[in-house]
Amino acid sequence: MPDRHLLRAGRVGSPHGLDGSFNVIATAPELLTLGRAVMIAGVARKIDRRAGHDGRVIIRVVGCEDRNAAEALRGQEVSIRRVEAPKLDEDEWWADDLEGCAVRDGETEVGTVKRLLALPSCEVLEVERAAGGADLLVPLVSDAVRSVDIAAQVIDVDLVFLGEV
Repeated sequence: MPDRHLLRAGRVGSPHGLDGSFNVIATAPELLTLGRAVMIAGVARKIDRRAGHDGRVIIRVVGCEDRNAAEALRGQEVSIRRVEAPKLDEDEWWADDLEGCAVRDGETEVGTVKRLLALPSCEVLEVERAAGGADLLVPLVSDAVRSVDIAAQVIDVDLVFLGEV
């Protein structure tokens, strides 16, 4: 079970250069700011370099001094403490909070959110159907998603809009 006090910020990718910097893949770039404390492989580290752009984030953390050290971290999850995350606007959620939510259309059970995917046009929920079959992709737009209740872990969708009824 994931630690609900942490938010995933990405995963350590390939080393970048010789100074211990590395690419961060599957990233939430707004969480990876210079000076922020992150957890990597269960160890708290501070970001002491940030480069690249939001589509390709490159960081170095204290204690990762060369390319070999960066390579040793490859594949590890990068996370931050939830209390340090930027405040979200209404109708914004962290992917970690959406994953595992029950998806319903009113009283009709649809399935469970497997993950949030960032597609070129919008973000979508990948929903594992309760009845089996191919996963359902639900765009995070108001026509498709009626409501999100993080506390109850329930997302109400419109199956008619999604072409499922």
